[in-house]
Amino acid sequence: MKGRDIMDSLGKIIARNRKLNKLKQQDLAEALNKYNIRIKKNAVCAWENDISQPNASQIFAVCKVLGITDIYTEFIGTNPDNPLAELNKEGRTKALDYIRLLILSGEYKKETSMPIPFPVERCLNVYDLPVSAGTGSFLDGDQYEPMTVGSEVPETANFGVRVSGDSMLPRFLNTQIVWVEKTPDLNHGEYGIFYLNGNAFIKKLQNNKEGLALISLNQKYAPIVIHEDDDFRIFGRVVG
Repeated sequence: MKGRDIMDSLGKIIARNRKLNKLKQQDLAEALNKYNIRIKKNAVCAWENDISQPNASQIFAVCKVLGITDIYTEFIGTNPDNPLAELNKEGRTKALDYIRLLILSGEYKKETSMPIPFPVERCLNVYDLPVSAGTGSFLDGDQYEPMTVGSEVPETANFGVRVSGDSMLPRFLNTQIVWVEKTPDLNHGEYGIFYLNGNAFIKKLQNNKEGLALISLNQKYAPIVIHEDDDFRIFGRVVG
């Protein structure tokens, strides 16, 4: 086989290999259905008579069904990059048997390179107007600075804010950026960013039998008690 122009047509090659596999045209059509190639017997007949040709997906599925492993040699000619192409059937069988032995030995496995882990970076919004840890300052959703962060910031964080004041000392410092997971719900004792009557705070949530309140860590600041008629909601949980 020297070239496609003097070889059998694509249809004749399919027909020859189908017959070698002792398949009828209907059998080939049904086998191709397993590879999501939905065709009928008349389509196979049209291929084999060179009335139409299978597309790329169809031809690969045909090769799979018919056991054609060297597509280049079968449809084009001798593959210069295939060392088995110069061997007869018996020689190819012996070569493949030896390859299987090499694989089974486990001594010649292909080395797989380990991917080098790179830190995943992302961009989070850090709000310019600080969340007051003292007098309270409204968290303006339109004024923020995009900041690129890496693995040092918890994956659950959705945004950051700068602490203002000393009411959360010693845990949270003035001008410190805290990272926040956006959520409308917090448990008793968790730190969060809260909205209350037009102001925003970073506080510890009290939600127990003593009532609902925002607690400062600095004892010179009294708890802020939440009443039923207050405009109160939770912006998120402090996660870092």
